[in-house]
Amino acid sequence: MAYNLRSLSLVSLAEAKRQLEQIGCDPVGVALMTEKMLLPVLKLEGLSTKAANLLKQTFLAKGGDVAVSRGTADLSEECTDVLVFATVKQYRLALAQLRQQPWGLPRVAAAMEQALKAHLQPTCQREYAWQDGKRLVLTENRTLVMGILNVTPDSFSDGGRYFSAEAAIEQAQRLVEEGADIIDLGAESTRPYGGNQEISAEIELSRMLPVLEPLVKQLSVPISIDTYKAEVAEAALQAGAHIINDVWGLQRDAGMAAVAARHNVPVVVMHNQQEAAYTGDIMGSICGFLRRSLDLAAAAGVREENVWIDPGIGFAKTCAQNLEVMSRLGELQAMGCPVLLGTSRKRFIGEVLGGLATDERVEGTAATVAWGIAQGAQIVRVHDVKAMARIAKMINAMQKKG
Repeated sequence: MAYNLRSLSLVSLAEAKRQLEQIGCDPVGVALMTEKMLLPVLKLEGLSTKAANLLKQTFLAKGGDVAVSRGTADLSEECTDVLVFATVKQYRLALAQLRQQPWGLPRVAAAMEQALKAHLQPTCQREYAWQDGKRLVLTENRTLVMGILNVTPDSFSDGGRYFSAEAAIEQAQRLVEEGADIIDLGAESTRPYGGNQEISAEIELSRMLPVLEPLVKQLSVPISIDTYKAEVAEAALQAGAHIINDVWGLQRDAGMAAVAARHNVPVVVMHNQQEAAYTGDIMGSICGFLRRSLDLAAAAGVREENVWIDPGIGFAKTCAQNLEVMSRLGELQAMGCPVLLGTSRKRFIGEVLGGLATDERVEGTAATVAWGIAQGAQIVRVHDVKAMARIAKMINAMQKKG
């Protein structure tokens, strides 16, 4: 055979450029063709039919394609979901025109521009520095590992094991030695499958502060506080904590966003709800929730680069729903925020593997961590730090990120 044919999977501008340069393409050609090699597909939900028709006309005029519901053309439907597929060049030409159009299209264009940017550069670059000298760098070169430290009597995986301050401090030091980049300290069990006992802020702080204060002095890595209460987050940050990890995405306690803004710290906003009931597409619901969290953060003055997102695996989701979210994690990248993934030892892993007990889910967790990193997760929250740090390092190396 005189030639060899294969397909390419291009996920970034850098990879497209590398392929062109590899075949010896002229630099001018590289500049012209790099963006043409990627075909982003964006989905808009609930757009008014008037806006959808104008959006479709605009993209068609630039050579792109737009799919809408049948009732859009005659305005027999009030709203429609929209699928847009075009080259990067076509997107840019169309978005420039949409910024000048009515019916809310300038805001739509801004959101699409952000999603397009995230598609072209899926890895968020972030660097954080605190007054105590601790630093954290989010880069394409290495996935960060967040080690879980529960100072609770009832956490689903290790409740009671590190309830004493002495045991908790020893465990935190062990996790750092094993490769943890962040220690996530939680003093109230949120038990993703229910059954947790809510506690007051006073009780939560009485468990947390005796551990947090020495850890701040002894550890070389930043500490995140797993809490949804503004009062607890405020006290923890004053005591030296570095990151807020809110399992209710700033939507449970109205004061949480203001605390994050005032202290200028990263905040993890996680998807959550009361029941595993979704009237529409589950990823649409998750992204809608997280966008509300982003709006709350922005309104309070939280800097855009300080927000990380978490799809909330295991929280108000059945086993089948968790698997679907895992299979579609890449869709979160359009939000332009670092993605944190927390699957460690969760029930859906045990269910898939035939009813394994919590402490037998290491291999299943490893599979979710590897898959999550491949789908764009930049931080993984885990119990078994040594094993998962090694897996992350190996995945990074295969992605040419090592």
